[in-house]
Amino acid sequence: MTIGIGSDHHGIKQKEKITKYLIKKGHKVIDFGVPNAEMSDFPPIAFEVAENVINQKLDLGILICYTGIGMSIAANKVKGIRCAKLNSFHDAKYAKRDNNANVVNISSKKLFAKYIINRFIKAKFSPIERYQKRNDMIAKYEETHEY
Repeated sequence: MTIGIGSDHHGIKQKEKITKYLIKKGHKVIDFGVPNAEMSDFPPIAFEVAENVINQKLDLGILICYTGIGMSIAANKVKGIRCAKLNSFHDAKYAKRDNNANVVNISSKKLFAKYIINRFIKAKFSPIERYQKRNDMIAKYEETHEY
């Protein structure tokens, strides 16, 4: 699996830990930045990861910022992205299974982040009727409304 990963300046250490873990698990990881702890703006990084997921250059995207909120908001501005903020193993499973998330965001302060991310990667979308219906509703709205 090819996974894109990006962070703000707060998330560099977490990004490095998750990257090493994913490579060890056999995934190809592409780092979209930031390269150092100097203060940075996160929206361009979130947009780039999200656009690469939509353009099928990546299978999944992972974003890491201080709270896990800001980059989620930015990524969700890219048409077709379903970015979920993960707080737990439970979130990781259901973000994919029920909501078909293709990008996730996690706080730079989250303990066990690499294991939460691993659970998300292993989860599969379950296209049972109620989940598919909800996902289709979101997609239809996105197609008919401008941002």
